[in-house]
Amino acid sequence: MSDDTNLNHKAEERLGDEIKFLQIRITELEKTESRHKVSDELLRKTELQQKAILNNIPDIAWLKDRESRFIVVNEAFARSCGLRPEELVGKADLDIWPRELAERYRADDKEVMESGKRKCVEEPLADKENKVLWIETIKTPIYSDKGEIIGTTGIARDITERKKYEEKLREARAELEIRVKVRTADLSRTNEELRREIEEHRRVEKDLKKGEERYKMLIEYLPLLVAVIDESGKFIVWSKYSEKLLGYTKEEVIGKISQVEVHESKEDAENVLRSAVKEGIYDDEIKLRHKDGKIVLVHLVVVPFKDKDGFPIFYGFAEDISKRKQAENELLKSNKRLKQLVLMDEQTRLYNHRYLGEVIEAEYQRAKRYAHPLAVIMLDIDYFKSINDVYGHQFGDLVIKQFARQLKKMVRRYDVVIRFGGEEFIIISPGLDRVQVLVLAQRLLEMLNLYNFGDKKHVIKLKLSIAVVSYPQDRAIRGIGLINSVDQILNKAKESGGNRVYSSLELGNTKQLLQENKHKQVDVHLLKGKIEKLTKRANQGLVEAIFAFAKTIELKDHYTGEHVENTVRYTTGICEKLGLPKEEVELIKQAAVLHDLGKIGISEKILLKRAKLTKKEFTEIKKHPQIGADILRPI
Repeated sequence: MSDDTNLNHKAEERLGDEIKFLQIRITELEKTESRHKVSDELLRKTELQQKAILNNIPDIAWLKDRESRFIVVNEAFARSCGLRPEELVGKADLDIWPRELAERYRADDKEVMESGKRKCVEEPLADKENKVLWIETIKTPIYSDKGEIIGTTGIARDITERKKYEEKLREARAELEIRVKVRTADLSRTNEELRREIEEHRRVEKDLKKGEERYKMLIEYLPLLVAVIDESGKFIVWSKYSEKLLGYTKEEVIGKISQVEVHESKEDAENVLRSAVKEGIYDDEIKLRHKDGKIVLVHLVVVPFKDKDGFPIFYGFAEDISKRKQAENELLKSNKRLKQLVLMDEQTRLYNHRYLGEVIEAEYQRAKRYAHPLAVIMLDIDYFKSINDVYGHQFGDLVIKQFARQLKKMVRRYDVVIRFGGEEFIIISPGLDRVQVLVLAQRLLEMLNLYNFGDKKHVIKLKLSIAVVSYPQDRAIRGIGLINSVDQILNKAKESGGNRVYSSLELGNTKQLLQENKHKQVDVHLLKGKIEKLTKRANQGLVEAIFAFAKTIELKDHYTGEHVENTVRYTTGICEKLGLPKEEVELIKQAAVLHDLGKIGISEKILLKRAKLTKKEFTEIKKHPQIGADILRPI
């Protein structure tokens, strides 16, 4: 074989090898492309799932890459910025917000990526109209499959209202601190002045003990107006304090000015001397005239004496009481304001039971005098003890405040709303007869039943027992008789199941419920009635405790809580369609509330398990009716 033939043969073999290598490479590239398509499809699905998850989160959420560009944002975040999600994706902080704010966000992201730790910060968030919200943000680093940090994720919650409240709280504290400092300075100044006055009095007392030779010094330093008048009505002694009090110097007074000129009128001056001579002393408050014409109120004491020659002279001592009188007037005003505060319930800002005793008698006498009707409504929140037991007394206090505020809005402007005590309230409505007050009470019941009470964490609805009376249909000798009558009617309403309006008509007795006797006597019947009332209240407290116990199931198993509410609603509707008596309907409602009570004794692992129960677990959960029966049997 020639050399050319060998060369051609080798070239053909090399070309064949290269073709085979290219075919293998093409096959590998096709497989790689196929895998990329699968990966892209998975990535797209994953991205859609992430967006779906993020959009279902009520809080603000986003994902960023290492350059702080948004990869994914949820709709809540876009709304907070005043933009659409697609307007944010692919953009960096500097593309959206002012430089200072964007650099702050970027610095936080960089810190999280460098430290590898999540960070919680409070920061502002501005929309495109520069409206600023405050958010609490948790920023967390994102890791790749190889453990490398590839970006950050953030979840934020709107805390603007909390920030406003904190700012108001800071302002209130600052104002309080200023007031405390001012008040402390005033008290310190007053104490210092009092201390100086006490020291001055002590010094004067010490001088008095030194005898007659210190008399003139005493006159000079005594913080009283001291003057001596001779028989001709001229001043012969005039103290330094007298100069300060009335503005006249010794030179202007002694031997030159009659005492008439320092009195408001001539009659006053003559009356002072005449009374001093007749009674042996003049001791009273009087008005003196200052040199510049203003009037000074003083406590004046004038004592008549005789000099060594037997001629009458008058020693006068006067204390300026203008400031004291002003302080007394301020004290009277403060006492008046204090009396108003004593009549107010501190928690609800409604009138309290002390005010009830004053207003009911006044309204009763007015209604009796002018022959006008007078209505009284008493409301009691049913099973309120269960609210305190389940949610705590702080939540219960919040509900009481909301209830009082809502009640005040729903009555007439001139109706008097009183917190009688605890969860009991009284409305005094002048001018309403029995029919009108029943309409008002029913409207209150229906509207308050629909109202949601509570906070962002817990929302409840209230049931009410309401009793009404109206004078003169419901007779009473005094205003307090109407209160006693409506209290008895309210007890009947609660005994009948509560959440209803009762008057004396529902009791089948239109006579006066409470017989008042001018000469009240404690007899066996009165004591028996008190014991029965206390027993009913004790039993009611026990029932409320059981219903509070049942309410805890909702906290343990939310599904059971909703199921109980639905059961109550359906059973009540069925009972109404069947036309059952109200008493039976109430018993059935109570049974519906308590029918799952036994679940309190079942493990939460079983109650909250989402998978199918095992045979042993199913046997365990079937015990809850027996547990409920054992709890209720003693009651």
